[in-house]
Amino acid sequence: MTQYDVIVIGAGAAGLFCAIEAAKRGRSVVVVDHANKAGKKILMSGGGRCNFTNLDITPENYLSANPHFCRSALNRYTQWDFIGLVAGAGIAYHEKELGQLFCDNSAKDIQQLLLSELAAAGGELKLETSVTKLVALEQGFSMNMASKPVQCSSLVVACGGLSIPTMGASDFGFRIAQQFDHEVLEYRASLVPFTWNNKDKEHWSALSGVAVPATVTSQTKSFSLDLLITHRGISGPAMLQISNYWQPGESLTIDWLPSIDVAEQVQQDRHEQGKKQLKTWLAQYLPARLAEFFVEQLKLQKTLAELTKADVERLATHLNQWQFNPGGTEGYRTAEVTLGGVNTNEVSSKTMESQKQPGLYFIGEVLDVTGWLGGYNFQWAWSSGWAAGQVC
Repeated sequence: MTQYDVIVIGAGAAGLFCAIEAAKRGRSVVVVDHANKAGKKILMSGGGRCNFTNLDITPENYLSANPHFCRSALNRYTQWDFIGLVAGAGIAYHEKELGQLFCDNSAKDIQQLLLSELAAAGGELKLETSVTKLVALEQGFSMNMASKPVQCSSLVVACGGLSIPTMGASDFGFRIAQQFDHEVLEYRASLVPFTWNNKDKEHWSALSGVAVPATVTSQTKSFSLDLLITHRGISGPAMLQISNYWQPGESLTIDWLPSIDVAEQVQQDRHEQGKKQLKTWLAQYLPARLAEFFVEQLKLQKTLAELTKADVERLATHLNQWQFNPGGTEGYRTAEVTLGGVNTNEVSSKTMESQKQPGLYFIGEVLDVTGWLGGYNFQWAWSSGWAAGQVC
């Protein structure tokens, strides 16, 4: 029977970081994953450059049924701590926008940093290895690892959620939680593009590839960022961010010209540009394809001077307050995260240990803590992994 102090299930950002911290304390640690490569999500994130944290991390950037849960870990292992680790390893990075930090070269730099740190601390990594027959002992746990029996004192669940199943994502972490009587709150795909409803798809899909800055508003939140029209629906940072707050069945309000009050601008410009076609006028502010589309949709093939008061009101509503009724989202196939998960009311916010099963820990995405787009979920992985790694 092989014995370890700590077994970490999941070789992603949180699992690797937790294992590094535990191994630094002299614990015998193994990270196990059924995938053929460690840190797959790290490698594909940020267009292959890994948006590894954000300069502005606050609890307000996270969603959870227990909004205070994330505070302790984020305060004790901060973005500055991880930035220091990255800089100390000589990894070049840059701020892209809104505090988002990316590797200059490749996401492989972050993956290799974690693997090097794990090896230096004496931790093991076992890939293409499944875990079965997990049982709690009087002290610790037993399980089969690649069909061989092993035991550990501490078990860390770091196997994430269901987002991007082509990388091997599954509900295994949720099933472990339920095995030990933990509540798993309702979960769904998030940080995810929206799809057209059948009615809109026919008209809008021809605009695929058009990108504009816009303001998107749900019933509870608003984001002003770029959006991208696709064949399938609407994507881009604005839509991914709002997907954290959108509830199925709700409509979203899109302001296509957030810096312009359309009704006011028309009134101002019609005196000097009255003979200008609306389509031409609108193309000053929007991509030409989109401007032409709106004019055709509203049947307003007129000059500015010819627009009636009702025309202007209709145009302003359509551009500043367009109601988008999504058909749904693209689901886990393209979602960056799984919203929801293990109920944090049953987990210590200081140590990430289960309050129901001694020696069992939950970290990263498997917990009901979901960050915004922009490096926030990676920081949660580092912070929660660090917190568990100090004690497991």
